[in-house]
Amino acid sequence: MKSKISFQLRAVALALLAGGVALTSAFGAARVLRRVALRTSHQQPTPEVWFETPTPTSPVLVKEGRTLFLNNCAHCHGIDATGDEGPDLHGLEVSDRYIANRITHGIKGEMPSFAKKLHRDEITRLTAYLRSLD
Repeated sequence: MKSKISFQLRAVALALLAGGVALTSAFGAARVLRRVALRTSHQQPTPEVWFETPTPTSPVLVKEGRTLFLNNCAHCHGIDATGDEGPDLHGLEVSDRYIANRITHGIKGEMPSFAKKLHRDEITRLTAYLRSLD
């Protein structure tokens, strides 16, 4: 009887160990995949989204932002912002600060910097337009 209980305890311990290893492996693989996805994605979520005030999205700002978009961005992102040479800009899941930073500094080898071309107010209007593209 004692050996039967001992065998069952060993079996349970082995099952728990195997489950723990499988779970740890799954979480480790998920972490690696997430890191790779964040590295290759241009839509990296940033924590400051909780602390910043949202960009105002009045119809006037959206209209002015659309004009700025058509004049500066549409040649790469398409007239309707669904992407061409640049990515689709609908439903962006990044902070307004991230969008402004990306517009200001660009992406080396992929997107030019607009720091010398657009002022902060224009970038705010452009962000308002991009937010309207849900």
